[in-house]
Amino acid sequence: METVAEFVDDKIFREGMSLLATAVNIVTTTGNDGPVGLTASAVCSVTSAPPTLLVCVNVGSSVGASFAETTNLCVNTVGPDHLELAKLFGGKTPMADRFAAASWTTRRSGAPVLDGAVVTFDCRVQKRTQIGTHMVLFCQIVDIQMSPNPVASAYFGRRFHDLRS
Repeated sequence: METVAEFVDDKIFREGMSLLATAVNIVTTTGNDGPVGLTASAVCSVTSAPPTLLVCVNVGSSVGASFAETTNLCVNTVGPDHLELAKLFGGKTPMADRFAAASWTTRRSGAPVLDGAVVTFDCRVQKRTQIGTHMVLFCQIVDIQMSPNPVASAYFGRRFHDLRS
């Protein structure tokens, strides 16, 4: 088996990833100090049996420790109505201010669920592993809530895009 000794430059990698369109997600959990969350694009389906998502979180981020210990989380996929909220969760805004900017409930796992999200995936963390700077969480879906009139957003080219048809 051949071993690759060199990788692409981090700057080139980030530029290439900016051209990979992704859904806009606010991932939430409850930590020792209350609810925590971040905006994440590194979320994808793993399998339907059992229904599982993969979520990646930077271990050095302000929420890294909370997600390293959590047993539950919710992936809240958002559309144009929540883009300002996604920006709050993607920045340095204090947690209390992030959660005060919207209405939240809980479902089966107990993680914060965003009212009016396009779709929410309420999950229990089944496995985690660290690859480089990121923790990869494998999350079994225990509940799904879908908007009756969904309008999605995508993140592409370092900007949010409205996907209304």
